[in-house]
Amino acid sequence: MRRPYPGRLTVGLIAVVAIVALTSCAPGNESGDTSESGNRAAAAPSTDPRKEEASESALAAYAGYLAASRAAESVPDYQHPDLRKYLADPLLTRVRLAIRDVKDHGAMRTGSLVSDPTVTFVDLDAVPATVSIQDCLDGTDYKLVYAKTRKEVPGTASGRYVATATATLYPDGRWLISAGASHADQPC
Repeated sequence: MRRPYPGRLTVGLIAVVAIVALTSCAPGNESGDTSESGNRAAAAPSTDPRKEEASESALAAYAGYLAASRAAESVPDYQHPDLRKYLADPLLTRVRLAIRDVKDHGAMRTGSLVSDPTVTFVDLDAVPATVSIQDCLDGTDYKLVYAKTRKEVPGTASGRYVATATATLYPDGRWLISAGASHADQPC
């Protein structure tokens, strides 16, 4: 017997519901391009090449996180190997638990998640160094459905909202996304 799925968005699915589906909603994308390949990842202007490099690396990690989350949720597989490539704890554990919850309820994600991230702050003097990212996620076409019937799970519809993330520089030189939050009360 299938257990009913709770009618809430799991915080760990930030970009996974967030966590991830695009019509651009940030200013400056007048092109109207809403394809995933058309997403822009604009970094905050900086004259410091180290900050520019950190911004680019953090945005690459964020894009990898969203792609890995989408892949893991479509199966669903909370042990998906790409999650570790782009995520670190505590966010890694939260995302895995959220994906396991989806799987345990016989659900999965379908569709696309649109993202338009920007770097809002770079702190290379922090230990460890961090980059703050703000995104406008559009989950309008990113649906939580029952795996067997492909019918949408009631109460899980999503729209456009602000999501934030923190990329952290680890001792091995990798930028990983270690924190994130969705702000469903802040449309974009």
